[in-house]
Amino acid sequence: MADTSDTRTPAQIEADIRRRRETLAETLDEIGVRVHPKTIVGDAKAKVAANVDHTIGRAYVQVNRVVSEVRAQFVDEEGAPRLERVVPVALVMVGVVGLLAFSTRRRKG
Repeated sequence: MADTSDTRTPAQIEADIRRRRETLAETLDEIGVRVHPKTIVGDAKAKVAANVDHTIGRAYVQVNRVVSEVRAQFVDEEGAPRLERVVPVALVMVGVVGLLAFSTRRRKG
């Protein structure tokens, strides 16, 4: 059987009760702060901001990768342009811009 006798003095018991009340009061204060609507909204905003930052970071890495791949198509290892690829693309772009300009003039006229 367990020994149920308490050898503490009444002053020690009162001190233990006082400490326990202070601990409970602190815990209740923390709970009050955590469940406060402003705290909940602030936590939600922080989570959304973290997710947005993460998504933007991933998008940046992906765009950077695509730009590097495209650049590798038009620039050689020394950084000089590959004219055999740049010239045809430039001609196509000039043609597309010319067609767009021509088509907008025909509509106005």
